[in-house]
Amino acid sequence: MMLAAELTLANVDVVIVERRKTQDLESPRSRGLHARTIEVLDQRGVADRFLAAGTPMQVQAFAGIPLDISDFPTRSNYCLALAQSDFEQIMAAWLAELDVPVMRSCEVTDFTAHHDHVEVTLADGATLHADYLVGCDGSRSLVRKTAGIEFAGWDPSVCWITAEVEMVKQPEFGMRGGGGIGPAENGRVGVTLAELDTDARSHEPTLADLRSALLRVDGTDYGAHSPRYIARFTDMTRQAVTYRAGRVLIAGDAAHVHAPLGGQGLNLGIQDSVNLGWKLAQVVKGTSPETLLDSYEAERHPVAAKVMQNTMAQRALSATDARTVALRDIVANLLTLDEARKSIAGMISGLDIDYHPDGEHHPIVGRRAPDLKVTTADGATSVYEHLHDAKALLLDLDTTTHLDLSLWNERVTHIVGTYLGPWELPVVGTVEAPSALLIRPDGHVAWAGTGTYDGLHEALTAWFGGVLPWSLNRLEPF
Repeated sequence: MMLAAELTLANVDVVIVERRKTQDLESPRSRGLHARTIEVLDQRGVADRFLAAGTPMQVQAFAGIPLDISDFPTRSNYCLALAQSDFEQIMAAWLAELDVPVMRSCEVTDFTAHHDHVEVTLADGATLHADYLVGCDGSRSLVRKTAGIEFAGWDPSVCWITAEVEMVKQPEFGMRGGGGIGPAENGRVGVTLAELDTDARSHEPTLADLRSALLRVDGTDYGAHSPRYIARFTDMTRQAVTYRAGRVLIAGDAAHVHAPLGGQGLNLGIQDSVNLGWKLAQVVKGTSPETLLDSYEAERHPVAAKVMQNTMAQRALSATDARTVALRDIVANLLTLDEARKSIAGMISGLDIDYHPDGEHHPIVGRRAPDLKVTTADGATSVYEHLHDAKALLLDLDTTTHLDLSLWNERVTHIVGTYLGPWELPVVGTVEAPSALLIRPDGHVAWAGTGTYDGLHEALTAWFGGVLPWSLNRLEPF
């Protein structure tokens, strides 16, 4: 849905082929949005819709160790408690406003990639023809498998049972049993517990399985009954070796799966889509060469690899033997130190992402642009207001120089103004104030000037097309 919105905002025709009949989910699934995802939605002018439906909370954690980010330099210095079931409904309403066509009760069964298009076959025998196909079809992705993309990684080592049920007796809420027990909607109780039976995942979970897990952990099943849903998940950790095979790409869980520790999965997929959307739109419209798509994998693959690494580490710290408990206590103590807390919290929240980690450049290049309040000739404005239409933005803080951006008028918004406050980045801290920023549609900085516009033309041309021959302008990813 996020990718479809991005492409539509960029005036590219798109259709969603969706197997589900409705937007309804049988369970909440993901339960929150991290700070960077909230910023991404704010960049498109729709964050308020989600904020109105959720609850801002300091619930970021690493292996259950709390991580407060209220001192991070962002307006979204919190996690938004919001179930995926509600998130999807709000997204669906936004897509309806954008007139994005959704083909429901349709299942992709095959596709053939040609040199200039992809022919997609549906279960009813109908076919679709598209310039590109993006598989956002989950961990069992048919698109990934059909494209022959390897899904490398590790098999599951543990299985969790999760449910919302009614209970005769009230349990104590808190973390335990490799998961925890807490309140859910309408008086129900939410339960997530590790299962010791390695054969448990061979059958669909039942109320009896849930009661058994409760008995093992608490010595009672609390009279659990009338489940709203019961499901299982594992710590299987896998990542696609490539995110693209010609005209076929993958995003979200189709590209990476991991234990849901830290609540990073949905957020990771949303940010995949925002990174890919504007690049794919420019290639489809002929504005940029196809090589621009190479930067999608180059930028997003390492981000998912870090999530896989930190979820495996969290999983390791969740063991209950004496040695692991001792290690966890040491880690918890280390995370009380500001530098360690900010580093790990920045990773979990998505605010530490740096698409340009090496080389001589301003430290803001490759990182998300802060939502500065800028004073222009027309009055006060914010940076994110100018990203609502998914166009790039040149923020020019040198009011004495006139730049000719006529070649990029349709692709880049240009605002001139002043900003006198400090420049602070999450994890990094205070940085030198740049005199100008070229901000990509996904909110990440492509170029920064400090008293000079050197390199601006090259950055504009590399990322947004221009007058140089493509043979001289092959994009090297950050």
